[in-house]
Amino acid sequence: MTQAIQYTAFGGPDVLTLVHTTSPAPAAGEVAVRVAAAGVNPVDAKIRSGLRPTGEITTPRGVGDDGAGTITAVGADVVGFRPGDEVIVFGVKGTYATDIVVPCQNVQPRPPAVSAAEGAALGVPAGTAYQTLRSIDVRAGDTLLVHGGSGAVGQAVVQLAVLWGAAVVATASPRRHDRLRALGAIPVAYGDGLEQRVREAAGAKGVTCVIDIAGTDEAIDVSLRLCADRTRIATLVRGKDAASLGILAFLGGAPDPLTARELQLRAEAMPVVLALMAAGRFSVELGPSFPLADAVQAHLALESGVDGKITLIP
Repeated sequence: MTQAIQYTAFGGPDVLTLVHTTSPAPAAGEVAVRVAAAGVNPVDAKIRSGLRPTGEITTPRGVGDDGAGTITAVGADVVGFRPGDEVIVFGVKGTYATDIVVPCQNVQPRPPAVSAAEGAALGVPAGTAYQTLRSIDVRAGDTLLVHGGSGAVGQAVVQLAVLWGAAVVATASPRRHDRLRALGAIPVAYGDGLEQRVREAAGAKGVTCVIDIAGTDEAIDVSLRLCADRTRIATLVRGKDAASLGILAFLGGAPDPLTARELQLRAEAMPVVLALMAAGRFSVELGPSFPLADAVQAHLALESGVDGKITLIP
């Protein structure tokens, strides 16, 4: 018998309920995974609350896109995986559970140097960061402005951009500046005078590309004033406004789904980032962990804005 977190109506964290259900055997091309840790992402709360439109709820919904665990069974035609393999899971639904069945293309081997909690923290943040950076072609010689650089997605953006040779200016609360410096970014505080602080940090070359993960009017206005090429400004939050502003949007309320190429880039990120982690060149800031049964408390912590990635431990 499997335990899983589900909900049947949109609302606050208290709609999340621990239920007992049966987990099917993996079909062709699928693997069964015993979950060791599940990542808790801000998008989980947005979908649960109804803030991110996902259509009417007609059957109980699971929660969670990312996880890590051990393969317990494989379906027909599965090559490269076997029971006992330690893996991460990404881009699926319902990882807040003790056992899940997922397509094998949504699974990657987890290196021994990467903990289960770290592996569970990768899918949405690293996939989003990698795809967005590739989509706006961030490269050596660029100066990238990241609004909201201290969250999980922001930290992934900073690390990858720095590794690829870009200079990075990242906005965050001053108490988070040391973390951003450690990752290779120049931190600046948001608030009055932001534009001038960014100009000074960016230097004579100025800002050549922007990723907005904050979604504030301040972030958008400063981005439009500092970056001349609007095709190299992307928002992950203000998708519904992007077209009118002439900038790019990836999810975050955008009317159009990700393209096949964008989805491919998100999957491509997983082996890349896992290899970097195994080599000590990419890190995840872990926050509090909660038992699976305490998913409500995990979402309350998420909405309070705790530092680091929250995980659930079945």
